[in-house]
Amino acid sequence: MKKISEILRQKPSRLISVPREVTVYEALQIMMDHNISAILVMDQDRLAGIFTERDYARKVVLLGKTSKTTPITEVMTSTGLYVISPDDSIEKCMEMMSSKHIRHLPVMEGDKVTGIVSIGDVVKFIIEDQKHIIRELENYIST
Repeated sequence: MKKISEILRQKPSRLISVPREVTVYEALQIMMDHNISAILVMDQDRLAGIFTERDYARKVVLLGKTSKTTPITEVMTSTGLYVISPDDSIEKCMEMMSSKHIRHLPVMEGDKVTGIVSIGDVVKFIIEDQKHIIRELENYIST
């Protein structure tokens, strides 16, 4: 059974995050600079929450707030935050994303954040894994 740690190995090791003191605008700027759609919000070295493009649309734009003056802590998801472990299966991750209607999961090893996995990361991993299996089967058949 494939694990979340296998997905993390294929991603850049540098974790992109913001401190809880930033504004929504500052977080969006960092997200744009790194071409990511979600960012972890940290309180020192502890996970405080997650902020996504969906949060921006629903909690800032639709409520008429201003991104330059709205603190990230006001609109990030912090309560009921779902996380996953590097040792968890990819199937568990997919089930959680599907049943909870979420697209990004912070990866935690104890109290330490080790990464973030998106639905896109999962799909990309599964496609590559299937391609590998197909190549192996083709090689087996042709020998």
